[in-house]
Amino acid sequence: MISRFFLASLYQTVMYLMKINIYDLRYDEKITRLKFFSLFAIARGIRLLIVASALNQNDHEETTSQMHETPLKNALIMGASGGIGYAMAERLATDPGIDTLVLCSRRALSSPPLLSLQSQLAAAGKQCWLLDADITDEASLSALTGRLRKDLQVIDLIINTAGLLHSKDLAPEKALEHISLHAMQQVFAVNAYGPILLAQSLMPWLKARRPVVFASLSARVGSISDNRLGGWYSYRAAKAAQNQLLKTLAIELARRNPEAIVLALHPGTTDTGLSRPFQANVAQEKLFTPAFVAEQLLNQIMQATVEDTGSFIAWDGQRIAW
Repeated sequence: MISRFFLASLYQTVMYLMKINIYDLRYDEKITRLKFFSLFAIARGIRLLIVASALNQNDHEETTSQMHETPLKNALIMGASGGIGYAMAERLATDPGIDTLVLCSRRALSSPPLLSLQSQLAAAGKQCWLLDADITDEASLSALTGRLRKDLQVIDLIINTAGLLHSKDLAPEKALEHISLHAMQQVFAVNAYGPILLAQSLMPWLKARRPVVFASLSARVGSISDNRLGGWYSYRAAKAAQNQLLKTLAIELARRNPEAIVLALHPGTTDTGLSRPFQANVAQEKLFTPAFVAEQLLNQIMQATVEDTGSFIAWDGQRIAW
């Protein structure tokens, strides 16, 4: 069997080549597009070889040492109408193993892209629920729980992609004088309180004695040890708070459901509305498309084991210091 180390190195090389072709791909150059999707097909093939190698070498090892291979039949995405959330929904919609997609956002039922995706999945014989839910509102989350309890006994994957960096009324602070209590409360409500309130509302599924993944988008700027530039007080602190809350959740779930995995994920700078006002100084090769980020993050989720629970992981698999 080919060395798993060699395969992993080859996989990372191919993914890097995909990354440096992202910028040209955005301009729809046919040759670049062909190159990108050829590399994508090669990467998927290598991943299959890695899985096969792992299965061959670990037939008699403990489950916790193997790749996470539980079929993901039912998945829920919070923030599904956003750039990364929708890209993840599109990617999961193509997964033959997925039976039910639950797509949530504040205005999911009036989102044309989500309604279109729902129709496509219905035509393919799959279920796609669109549910209006506000991650910052406990009553809204309680209503979501009640709706899910009626018809969905199992949730295999929960992904939170909701985030707030700026809006019409707020912007990241460049200096201490720019801090506003009201703005800080808004940023914390979405980026810190929201993910843990979502986890609390979905605890009946998280504590069930079966495999389940809870993954939430954090950000590298939430790393305290990595903070070298300062600024962005509210956003940095809110993401750091989310990281602490998710780490604490992972510890609790390790006792209540040893098969649960909790992950904080860094997507990198993605070409969405959240980052658009701040892209001027981002190198083009470091500005990713939502589709690329969705694929990368889902790869990290699928490769995670219970030994990874409570980890802070970047889109390329690097562990980020708290």
